[in-house]
Amino acid sequence: MYWSAIAAALLLLARVESRDSATLLRRADAFVDPRTNGGSMLDNAGSGGGEPLNVIISGHSSAQVLTDAGIINFARAIGFSTECFGIHLGDPQSANLGDGNGPQNQTIELRQDYGDPIAGTCLESLIGGNHFRVFRQNGPLAPTGALFLAVSQEESVAESHTISPDGYNLGRINLVANATGIKSFGGVTYSSVVENTVGLLPVGADGINHGIAIDGIVAVMTVTAT
Repeated sequence: MYWSAIAAALLLLARVESRDSATLLRRADAFVDPRTNGGSMLDNAGSGGGEPLNVIISGHSSAQVLTDAGIINFARAIGFSTECFGIHLGDPQSANLGDGNGPQNQTIELRQDYGDPIAGTCLESLIGGNHFRVFRQNGPLAPTGALFLAVSQEESVAESHTISPDGYNLGRINLVANATGIKSFGGVTYSSVVENTVGLLPVGADGINHGIAIDGIVAVMTVTAT
């Protein structure tokens, strides 16, 4: 009886330690592949297809970058800003990042500001340009804090803001180019390390919104703020 009780206690302790170790590992991850827990690397664009989550701001980035205010300030440092007069047209898109929270609407949408962080996004709304939607991975199954971005190049309002040909790849490439080097805004300086990753997204147009083919590359960025 005595030894049985000890064995049971040791087994329980091992399970607790295993669970806690797994939690610590998840928190230490730069991000968790959403597909691991039933999520997707495509958001739900509401039209039968999804937009690729083609940029990830790693959970290893400076903590201030991963907040709502932090991603806005970083965006302004690399040529993006909030929507024209804070007005968003159209329905928000959602994504399931496999973190246990299920599908969640985008946190924010940011647009190319053409050098004017106050009113430049109004120009983007008229003539088109680069933009991205932000989704945060912070549920109990993957509490990484990583930000998954759906980045794309879009056409003008006259073209109903449809995605440009090769717009998903171009959107990612242009955002990464803008973030390369030392950038600053609002008294904060940023440096970014970027790793292009394959295997998270498919290659081609299957399941992609508007039937626009993608190259399957995800840019994983670790952003340091000082």
